Amino acid sequence: MKLKKCKVCKKGFQPTQPLQTACSLQCALKVGKKKVQQQRQKETRERKRKLLDSDRSHWLKVAQTAFNQFVRERDKMEPCISCGRHHDGQYHAGHFRTVGAHPELRFHPFNNNKQCAPCNNHKSGDIVNYRANLKVKIGEDNLNWLEGYHEPVKWTIDDLKEIKAYYMEQLKILKSMDSFDRWTDGL
Repeated sequence: MKLKKCKVCKKGFQPTQPLQTACSLQCALKVGKKKVQQQRQKETRERKRKLLDSDRSHWLKVAQTAFNQFVRERDKMEPCISCGRHHDGQYHAGHFRTVGAHPELRFHPFNNNKQCAPCNNHKSGDIVNYRANLKVKIGEDNLNWLEGYHEPVKWTIDDLKEIKAYYMEQLKILKSMDSFDRWTDGL
């Protein structure tokens, strides 16, 4: 048999068995402990993944994140829906009808628009100005619909996975359109 390099101490050794990877008993024990540790880590990751797959709150956050990214990309050239200004600060995807009071509108594009952090956080959405600007943006009929009654919805994990996938796809389309527009502007 050819000389091999020990997996632990990296010294060369003459193996006595075809699959031998360690030069001594001490090195072999270290290899074994490392394999056991890796197996435990793999099992832990798998358990966590299974728990997250069955955790509705996790998927609600994931879907909300995808939706918020879509809204910020969709409205990136527009000013804050509430105060109407552009600035270099942080922008949120602000809800007109709150998620607590109207969870069925959480993922509706009319209900969610680009909003600066000061308006969203410190002025509770500056709802009076938000409404006036939203009326101009989506029209009075759509605003009346948004302010009307909606059947309550209890999102399932499968619903949330579909919502996430849909808005990630829409985000990809928006970004590809943006890069196409930049490319055609140069012509």
